Amino acid sequence: MNEKTERTDVVIVGAGFTGLSAALELKAAGTGFLLLEARDRVGGRVEAIRNGLGERIDGGGQFLCEDMPQVMALAKGRGKTFVDTYVEGEFITHPSMSPGDAKRTYHGAMTIRERMNRIEPNDPAITGLTVANWLESRDDAGEAKAAFRSMIEGLWCLALEKVPLWYLIDNDRRITNEVPELQYFLLETMQSLADDLAHDLGGRVRLCEPVTRIEHGQPGVRVVSANGVIEAREVLVAVPPATAAKLDFTPALPAALETALGAWESGAAIKILVRYAKPFWRERDLSGMVMWRDLPGLFACDASKDAEHAALVVFVGGPLALSWRTLGEAELRAEVTARLADALGPDAADIADFSWRDWIHDRWSGGAYSDLIVDVTARDAERTILAGAAPVHFAASELSPSFPGYVEGAIVAGRIAARKIIDGLQLLSRA
Repeated sequence: MNEKTERTDVVIVGAGFTGLSAALELKAAGTGFLLLEARDRVGGRVEAIRNGLGERIDGGGQFLCEDMPQVMALAKGRGKTFVDTYVEGEFITHPSMSPGDAKRTYHGAMTIRERMNRIEPNDPAITGLTVANWLESRDDAGEAKAAFRSMIEGLWCLALEKVPLWYLIDNDRRITNEVPELQYFLLETMQSLADDLAHDLGGRVRLCEPVTRIEHGQPGVRVVSANGVIEAREVLVAVPPATAAKLDFTPALPAALETALGAWESGAAIKILVRYAKPFWRERDLSGMVMWRDLPGLFACDASKDAEHAALVVFVGGPLALSWRTLGEAELRAEVTARLADALGPDAADIADFSWRDWIHDRWSGGAYSDLIVDVTARDAERTILAGAAPVHFAASELSPSFPGYVEGAIVAGRIAARKIIDGLQLLSRA
């Protein structure tokens, strides 16, 4: 049976914000493209789901702030409604501490992070060190070190024992917001913004079309999916590095590039939205923010759309997520409810809806908000992946010069990759 063959200039693999942003750049430049997405939706690690009350909620990436100019501009341009994250009132640490001790512990954890970021990533003194190795050698207070671990494992969703110190420093330096990253979320969900971008691309977005093989060489590529073959001049693989490493490239990619793609691991994250009849914590002058010092990677904050739609979002990251994913839904709900009640009081047990999204081992984008380098020797991994092996190119939020691992970083990475491809095609056309 003859397979269906199409032709275009560029094939983009993956319709998260990286792929969508790259596609919009190609469209603006008049470059032909097709955007292939394995899922039945766009957005990647951004996803809207329905809770048990029928409400559309964010099951994936959600928050943004005014120091993220690209995603802010897109959301404003599409007329999205910004919801201010409620932060008034007391921040709870659990097990409980006096306000003075809590403040000292928080500042102690931030001091550790600031001290870490003053180290040069290429300092030979940190060669071979993980974040855990370095933290263990510090003489900071034990409570501050525990809070630092909870903070980092909650953000990056991997055990500190796995993360190279030089990599975390380099990564952290690219996250430059001065206002809290939880400043806003979108009433319509972040997924709605991805849907708007896809709408602008029309029929050039193909859903439910996972790529099974990329054949590359001169003068171009053949991208094979269950629906046929697309011949193109270039291909942009716009998925996280650990996912890109699983693709079938024929012939095999250069050894250095294969090694660079294999240096990454997806973190582990479970996101939970707990709905209440009212924001009871506000009545007690609490912000709804809770950090569990005895459970690194567990964090909660207010995600109420308004007083009539009271909600707490609970993030479970890193080793704790790996442990809790073995629980059934009833057990997970009981575990989370008990933790919330311990921290916020018995009203936390009066739940109107409990919705959750387990991102661990997600088939198409890994297990958390971001992949991280876990090979302490892989200092050139990002540069090697970004260089690609023409006509095969790579882009992902993880590889962004700003806000890696965030929607902001995905937009920046997609635009940079698209402009590189456009410039290359223009040079070839003039040759």
